Amino acid sequence: MSEVRVRFAPAPTGELHIGNVRTALFDWLFVRHHGGAFILRIEDTDRERSRQEWADQIIDLLQWLGLCWDEGPYYQSQRIGLHQEMGARLVELGHAYPCFCSSERLEGLRLEASRQSRPFIYDRHCLNLPREEVEQRIRAGERHVIRFRVADSGVTSYNDLVYGPKEFENHLMGDFVIVRSDGAPTFLLSCAVDDHDMAITHVIRGDDHISNTPKQILIMRALGWEPPQYAHLPLICGPDRAPLSKRHGATAFAHYRDHGYLSEALMNYLALLGWAYDDATQVFSREELIEKFSIERVSRSPAVFDREKLLWMNGYYIRNLPPEVMRARVREWLDRCGFETGRFDQQWLDGIIGLEIERSKTLEDFAAHLAYLLRDELEYNQKAVDKHLKRPKAAEVLRAVRSALADAPDFRSETIEPLLRTLSEHMQLSFAAIAQPMRVALTGVDASPPIFDVLFYLGRQRVLERIDHALAHLV
Repeated sequence: MSEVRVRFAPAPTGELHIGNVRTALFDWLFVRHHGGAFILRIEDTDRERSRQEWADQIIDLLQWLGLCWDEGPYYQSQRIGLHQEMGARLVELGHAYPCFCSSERLEGLRLEASRQSRPFIYDRHCLNLPREEVEQRIRAGERHVIRFRVADSGVTSYNDLVYGPKEFENHLMGDFVIVRSDGAPTFLLSCAVDDHDMAITHVIRGDDHISNTPKQILIMRALGWEPPQYAHLPLICGPDRAPLSKRHGATAFAHYRDHGYLSEALMNYLALLGWAYDDATQVFSREELIEKFSIERVSRSPAVFDREKLLWMNGYYIRNLPPEVMRARVREWLDRCGFETGRFDQQWLDGIIGLEIERSKTLEDFAAHLAYLLRDELEYNQKAVDKHLKRPKAAEVLRAVRSALADAPDFRSETIEPLLRTLSEHMQLSFAAIAQPMRVALTGVDASPPIFDVLFYLGRQRVLERIDHALAHLV
């Protein structure tokens, strides 16, 4: 195989969504597996909807995920001259022609097609206009588009690397627009020209582009070019098998980065949306994905985006990344949340991060779970307060606990645990009846790491201050 060249070509008309990034990942894995070149092309020819901030976000998110490109980013809007030149050449070669039909006339044709329950196909009203008339109308400044002339018969076919042989009846395609009335090339023309000019060998994209593929193939062949190979990826849907939408949760990829998901977990999870190495393996390193990925193992069936599975996988990576890597990620996240971790003893900080590894599934969880240790002021969960601090004997328990802890020789678990268990026996209460009021008073919630770890990392002074506050204001 000659050098593989694959492009990721998003349009900067909104936030990059899960489907976009899955496509970029499959492009990147295919290229890296074959030792080829990954090209980033920003298709920003939609003048009304394209925004530079969306293009910047695309670049930022791809870099964050680790999908580094070898060429680009190219901006399609900077290549319009080449696209227009190729549109003009198609006219010269007789493969395209100016169309002066008004929007009103075209709308009438669409309504008539709808009444007859048939697809709209342009009736070629302008195909055989005399050359002199065409030139005169163009000189007069009459608005017109350029249409590609599709053969009256035959088929346009290609072998899809995912779906297999695909065949399209030419007479059902209709003469499609390749240059708009304002002179702007359409997606169909720009994409075909750029794919050839950039020597793209494989186009891997969503299956919503399948209907565009025969038209782009026709454009390329009319210009004497060999089309690339095409692979179309299956739709991503929610657990209910409906197309993925906001009702299934966030679809914007930035949401997951900004809520504390790890790039490694997202790469692993997205790779499994439509691809599988075998029937069992779920966890792959970046290197393993590159080694094992193949288009042949991409499914034709819609892929199911399951947020619970993604959350599980993110938790798995949190627990299994090298400890020093994970601690650095958490410290960085905590700093973003305003905790200023540099002011704490780093050994103490690493210790409290270790407390939350098992029950935190995102970096965001660490910030929520550790806030009681990193801030002096607590936010109390009212349900927890009502359940554990408003009950009979809660005040008596807290006073007894305070007295015992104030006199403890140190705050190590091996010292505190027997002391508090002896207290619960003396008060004829279960240990939970001692621990839960204490937990709420110290953390603000009724779920935390083991209470002895909480006591150790808070330290004697803060423990006594929080019990005093609970006795004064909450019990």
